[in-house]
Formats: sequence, C-alpha cells, structure tokens
Amino acid sequence: MDSSNTPAETPLSPYAADLHIGNSLSREKERFTPYNPPYVGMYVCGPTVYSNVHLGNVRTFLTFDIVYRYLLHLGFKVRYVRNITDVGHLTGDTDDGEDKIGKKARLENIEPMEVVQRYTNDFHDVMRVFHILPPSIEPTATGHIVEQISMIEKIIENGYAYASNGSVYFDVRKYAEQHNYGALSGRRIDELQNQTRALDGQDEKRDPLDFALWKKADASHLMHWPSPWSEGFPGWHLECSVMSTKYLGKTFDIHGGGMDLKFPHHECEIAQNMGAHGPEEPVRYWIHGNMLTVNGRKMSKSEGNGFTPEELITGNHKLLEKGYSPMTVRFFMLQGHYAGTLDFSNPALQAAEKGLERLMAAWGLLGDLTPVEGAEGHPDVDALRDRAYAAMNDDFNTPMLIAVLYDAVKVINSAASGHMPITEEGITALRALFDQFAHDILGLVPETQDGAGGEDRSDQLMEVLCAVRAEAKANKDWATADLIRDRLGALGVQIKDSKDGTTWTFD
Repeated sequence: MDSSNTPAETPLSPYAADLHIGNSLSREKERFTPYNPPYVGMYVCGPTVYSNVHLGNVRTFLTFDIVYRYLLHLGFKVRYVRNITDVGHLTGDTDDGEDKIGKKARLENIEPMEVVQRYTNDFHDVMRVFHILPPSIEPTATGHIVEQISMIEKIIENGYAYASNGSVYFDVRKYAEQHNYGALSGRRIDELQNQTRALDGQDEKRDPLDFALWKKADASHLMHWPSPWSEGFPGWHLECSVMSTKYLGKTFDIHGGGMDLKFPHHECEIAQNMGAHGPEEPVRYWIHGNMLTVNGRKMSKSEGNGFTPEELITGNHKLLEKGYSPMTVRFFMLQGHYAGTLDFSNPALQAAEKGLERLMAAWGLLGDLTPVEGAEGHPDVDALRDRAYAAMNDDFNTPMLIAVLYDAVKVINSAASGHMPITEEGITALRALFDQFAHDILGLVPETQDGAGGEDRSDQLMEVLCAVRAEAKANKDWATADLIRDRLGALGVQIKDSKDGTTWTFD
C-alpha cells in the first residue's frame, strides 16, 4: 500500500508482536505479521444501500471497528477501506434477476442514486449512533467502473474469463485447474456441480459454476455503462476485488465481512484477484463475523423476529419489552466473540444494561478516589493490563477483556469503600486501563456522550428516528410515521414537518 501520506512512524507497542488472528483461510489462529509493517491494509465489505441498516450489519461493522481500534492502539498505521455497493448486487445474490437498488428505484419511481443517497445517509447515521469509527476510505462501485472494466480485460487476457452475448463470465473450471477454488469456504468443485443447475437465461455460460464479471443490460435495467462487450454493468463480486487492490495493493493484510459472504462472494474475489494479478494469495488474513439469532432462532424478516436498530432503541417491536440504548447494544454485542453466534433476548439485553451501568459507575468513581500515601497491598494494575492485552491478542477476545475490566471494577469499588488503600500511582494506572481498553478499544462512552467530545447524543438519535419516519412517509406507511411522532410526543419531543424537512423541539 502507498504510505507516502501516512503520519510519521511511532514505535509499535511491545504487545503487538503477540497478536494472533483467527484466519478463515487456514482455519487456525495465526500470529499477525503485516505485509509491510508498521502499515496495515484492511478491507471490509460494506452495505448494499437499498434498504435500512439491520442489526446484522451493525454487528459486522462493530467487529471491524474493534479490530481497527485495537490495531491503531498497538501503533500500526492502518488504512481501512470499507466500500459502498451501489450497483451490481442482484436480487437473490445470483447472476440473474434485478439490481436491488434499481428495483427499489423502479418501485418508488425515483432515480437509483436517490435510493443510494437515502440509505447511505441512513447507514452513516446508524454507525455514528453506535459509535463506530468511519473508515479511512469509503469508495463506491459506481465510482470505479473504469477500473472494473480494466480488471475484466486482464482476467480475459490471462485466460480465465470469456465473453458471451455481451456478458463476461469467469471460467471457474479453467481457474480450478491451477488454483484451489473453494479453499476459503471449504467447497469442492464436484460438490458445487452436484448442487448447481442451469437457470433460465444463463445458457450463455459455458458452465453453471461460472459467475458474471460483466452483464449486458436489458431495456429494463436502470443503471448501465458502455464497455468493450456491451452496454451493461459489473458483477457484484468484481467491485471488491477492484477497490481493495486499488487502495491496498495486490496483496494486503486483512479482509473482513459477514460469514454469509464467505461463499460465493469472497471465494469469487480470491479467484478474480489471482486471475488478474497472478498466483500470490491476495489476502493474508480473512476474518468473518458470525450471525445474529433471536431467542435461539435465526434473525430474519420471514421469521418475524427481525428488528431494526431504531426498533431496538425505541422498543417499538413486539419481541422487545423496552428500548435499549445504543451503548447497551454495543456492550451486549461485545460480550460475545465475533466468530460465534450472538443470541438476542430481553433478559440478555437487560443483563448487559446492568453490567454496563456497573462498569460505568466504577469508571466514574476513579475521579473521587482518595490516594493513601505509602499504602501497602495496593492492586497490581500491571497484571490487569497484561491480562487485558492477552485477551485482545487472542483473536480480539472482547468477552475476556470485559471480564478483566470487571476485575478492575472490584478493585475500584473496594478502594472506594475503604477496604483497599490505594496510591495515586494505582489510581492513575486504573484510569489509564479504563481509558485505553474501555474507551479507546471497546469504544464505550457514557450514555449522554458521544466519542468525540462529550456532546449530547440526543440529536444523533433524533436524526435516525426522523430518517426512519421520512422513509415510512415515502413508502406511504402512515401508521409507522404517526406512531414515531406520537411516541416522541409522549416523551416531550415535538415534531414539525415543513417543505425544508423535519425539525424537532424538546419540551
């Protein structure tokens, strides 16, 4: 990666050498050794912006927020790239069907870029509410059409793709003759063949396993561009290969995303990168976050148990007994390791709420502790710090880190009650422990503050709620729009609509 504009180097933390990452490719925990230390390149698949953010998105991006924060804390110079998919992702996640954004635009009789802008704004609003840091670069698929065409040409030139009826497909079997297609996901070509059938409109493929790099647009397709093969649009998988390598290089350190992207999306990315650039593995460490469940069942709209971040905050869902603050939700998610499933339930969220209150109360007590000169038997904060680093170095084990912080809470409460005399040095060390691990790494802040400087979060929450209400009104869902207005009114928040937008006042 190009580091010419990166800040001057600072020494890495001595703990950096012990970081181990669970690599989805090798299926083992591996010591983290960057390709070009101290610089680290990290790419994470971002949202397809055709609908509001869901909780699965929040968990995924929270996972990589923690990775990003911890790498920065260790002293690495991180370039974090997270894309916006604004074209090419078809319904059903296959090579046929309608573009998800185009379908939304057609149904609402608006421009596709209006859909993109609306839901990109929503995504950013939700990320801010949950105190998730923005990436270094946030490129879009439509902003890199030229580069995608160029990569397709390289793949064709190298013999791994072919044009057919104005579309271009990746030749999976040709690639598999020289490379291990399926290494990341554990799929085998023969098994995939048995599971695959030719679909209507895909007879232009040489093999049902082949996937689209470029699709010829029919008359109904709203977004399309000129290319050497046809007026069309890029395949869904291609954008990530292009944008990751453009900003991070042909080989980079970390690629992340949800477990559901492992196949076919990430498997196809590897094939495209190697088909264009050669035999070297494009990514050194693959990280995948696991799914959410609700009361033991997969969260989904079809199950009737899927709820949005806004519903979780307001409590406006039949499965929720009450609303939960964004910081409570963040803390709850951090209590589970990113690689395991996470089950939402009211008892679990309420336990997280109480646990967070306990943590924050002890943290607040640090400013009131009175040091005792020459105190003996003061806490060994160095041992707590070593355990905290050991937790994070064990594949970003946030549940283990939280357990260490709870042990520090016991020390603070004991000192506050006079049962453990503590020195000024001990208070300073405990404060540094919480500032570094609770705030900087876990991203926890008092409920009335954001992470930038202690400003009230109410405006951010109101922006999200008003955006949800505006979306409901745009969809003619007057019942939801009125419900949000009425619920806010009951809390003393007055909503006023005008041609210039929505404003609010607090009684």
